[in-house]
Amino acid sequence: MTKKISLRDAISIGIGGMVGGGIFAVLGLAVSLAKGGTPVAFLFAGIIALLTAYSYAKLSKKYPENGGTVKFVHHQFGNGVFAGGINNLLWISYIVMLALYASAFGSYGAELISITGDKGIDVHIFQTAILIIALLINYLSVKLVSSIESVSVIIKLTILIAFIGVGFYGLAQHPENLQQLAPENWESPILLLSGGMVIFVAYEGFELIANSIGDLKDKEKNTEKAYFGAVGFVVVLYILIAIVTVGALPFEQIADAKDYVLAKAAEPTLGQIGFTIITITALISTFSAINATVLGSGRVNYDIAKDNELPHYFCHKFWGKPIGFLVTSIFSIALVNSFNLESISTAGSAGFLLIFAIVNYIGFKKHKELKSKKVIHLIATILCVLAFVTLIVQQSSQNIVGVSVALGIIIACFLLEFIFQKFTSKNA
Repeated sequence: MTKKISLRDAISIGIGGMVGGGIFAVLGLAVSLAKGGTPVAFLFAGIIALLTAYSYAKLSKKYPENGGTVKFVHHQFGNGVFAGGINNLLWISYIVMLALYASAFGSYGAELISITGDKGIDVHIFQTAILIIALLINYLSVKLVSSIESVSVIIKLTILIAFIGVGFYGLAQHPENLQQLAPENWESPILLLSGGMVIFVAYEGFELIANSIGDLKDKEKNTEKAYFGAVGFVVVLYILIAIVTVGALPFEQIADAKDYVLAKAAEPTLGQIGFTIITITALISTFSAINATVLGSGRVNYDIAKDNELPHYFCHKFWGKPIGFLVTSIFSIALVNSFNLESISTAGSAGFLLIFAIVNYIGFKKHKELKSKKVIHLIATILCVLAFVTLIVQQSSQNIVGVSVALGIIIACFLLEFIFQKFTSKNA
């Protein structure tokens, strides 16, 4: 009999999924786009995450099965080309997230330890090595992955909350630094919104809760609490981190340290020891996020193949585990060593905004079965679509590579699924 998990466990899964590598990877990027309005950018993204969490909560309660998003898509669209395209986009978006986390690990690792004396080369070494190590851990012991994640959640939350406390103490000592957060230092509303959308990947991890609802005690009472508890906590946490970071450093210094800005923000109050503590926390957090994402993406890949939306080759085992673990990691290594952080973040955010728009639409279509408020699903769907369009339009003027990667991935997922379905039906 499967052991039931508590409400606290479910909330921890959601928080662990969100406060992984995302905040360490994209905070500097957010500040470079939104300047003093960075807390507002995180709020924009958080509102969309909260509205989408409503759809996930209602669907999870109705369909409490392992598979989460994949199963929701099947319940609405069956097993055709569209469902296959969306589910493959989910798997590829996980690959993009792995690349994002590895990029953050590489940047922080290269600041802490010099291997070759060339920081650029060191970043590539660290980000490649951590993906290989995580792959080996997943093949050796899934239980170890879970243990690493459990310990990591406690460490990173404790240190991030301490970072916020120290940061506000620093602001109290130097209230003039709050001027950077004044509205005159905000970017335009469209840049605030697009900044929030580029960093939307920092919130996507709450969808992992869907995989655990089947084992949740008292699902009727606790499902909504699990989603809103996790997302609500993280929205507040991110806004406070953004306030402290913008108030700690001039914008020029943030731009120079964009890839490891959280560690840099600890320096003014705590000096080198603060920089080192936050850097180590970033390494622990991104490492645990990579481990958990390799596990989750490998399983999603296996489930999609079982549903005949990917070649059955992906149902094969390698070293006793799905071969999808290996394929996912190889793709992530190629991606992280080929594109910059902003391009990877744009691709990841675009993928998840589109997936969440579909999930919200499913909630809208099934609101009677779900006994949910139709208007909330509709607003969430519209906001996800508008956010997706805003992200693509705004980024196309300054990050055409990221937009090309994002749109290329989306088109490829549907095109390859169409070809695969045609091929398999012809050979059936």
